[in-house]
Amino acid sequence: MNVPVLLFSVALAFVTTVVFGLWPALQLSRPEVARLMQSSTRRVSGSVRARRSHGAMVAAQVALTVLMLTAAGAAGKGFLRLVKAELGYDPKNTMSLPIPVHENTHVEWKDRGQYFEQIRARIAAMPQVVAAGISTNATPPASGWQQPIEILGSTTGEKPEAHVEFVDDGYFGVLRIPLAQGRLWDHTEIMRGAPLAVINQTIARQLWPNGDAIGHQIKIAAMKDQPPYTRTAAGSDSWMQIIGIVADSRNDGLRNAVKPAVYVPFTVNMWMFTQILVRTRIVPLALLHDVRAQIVQVDPEQQVMQVRDLNAWITRLDEYGQQRLVAMLFGIFSVLALALAAVGLYSVVSYGVATRKNEFGIRMALGAKAGDVLRLVFSSTAMSVGGGVTAGVLLSVAFDKLATRWVTESSRDPVLLGGVTLLLVVAAALACSVPAWRAASVDPMESLRCE
Repeated sequence: MNVPVLLFSVALAFVTTVVFGLWPALQLSRPEVARLMQSSTRRVSGSVRARRSHGAMVAAQVALTVLMLTAAGAAGKGFLRLVKAELGYDPKNTMSLPIPVHENTHVEWKDRGQYFEQIRARIAAMPQVVAAGISTNATPPASGWQQPIEILGSTTGEKPEAHVEFVDDGYFGVLRIPLAQGRLWDHTEIMRGAPLAVINQTIARQLWPNGDAIGHQIKIAAMKDQPPYTRTAAGSDSWMQIIGIVADSRNDGLRNAVKPAVYVPFTVNMWMFTQILVRTRIVPLALLHDVRAQIVQVDPEQQVMQVRDLNAWITRLDEYGQQRLVAMLFGIFSVLALALAAVGLYSVVSYGVATRKNEFGIRMALGAKAGDVLRLVFSSTAMSVGGGVTAGVLLSVAFDKLATRWVTESSRDPVLLGGVTLLLVVAAALACSVPAWRAASVDPMESLRCE
């Protein structure tokens, strides 16, 4: 518990109570003597000053409610956009199995590659498994090792950066990422760490806009053999030929655009861990016990780290959690603000009807109908609500840039503003309907007797 925040909240609540409690007390301390000395036991109409102050408070409350509702709507819209973002891959029924290697085991390059492949093959052979692939660092939607790359024959001298992803030939089938051009590696090329690369469409468009990327050669100089932790294939720091182009998939989160990506065989650069992506015919985690049994048959001491399905990889992203929290908080606060505005409006209108009860009775005695009284009550409230809605819309537009710090969508959306306005008008009408109907039901004879 944060004690300073708690003390500040208590102090703010106390000051607010005192300040707003003093306002009616000050009004009562200056009574209108002439009005009090009138013979009538009740006032025909409420104090004009009181009605104005009540109307101003209602308008302010409605304006703040509009501001909160537009922010909540924008936050919810931003979260829905994040949820429905085009991924470029299919995360359904797919899980990731992190496989760490114990220290001083599988130190040799060939042994480590064969060990990872043996585990993958045993899992892929299970009846309920559709496919399995190796993804050392390429599990989306935030993946890759950002490194500068060199382009053979480039005259600019620039080294563009790309997300380097270490995968096998089954990776794209597991995630259902389609091949756009060229080909993928075969199994033999994977196991010998062939210097062949596959790129995504983004880097192909950026570096080879004429569509002739296949056949060009690139180099990733950062790959170095550092046993026993990192084992690289012979010639991994030499030139790699591009053999294929795959469709874009998210590799830098859900909000950012897809970054340039270069896929190389996982055996080219192997760390002391990998991940195996498994697509299943049933709920992935339901197979976890059987999968672990297959891994134990390869190595009884092999551990499996935290297993997650790929939908969980999305929901555990910081940007996803942040946007969900913002939408939830703004939604809760806006509902509370709407409820307070409706209750406040109901109270003010009820008080106004009570102070003008004799006036409504006399009007009806002189020929006014119930519909006329209803229009009178609603019209007196419409000014406050209309002014509050207008002020709230202007505030929403004015504070749009400030709100974008927490809300990714703009609150200037005409559809959003129109929907919030309609919601406030409906809520105000419902809040006023009961006291307005009470005013229309006043007995004229009772009012005349009081006068």
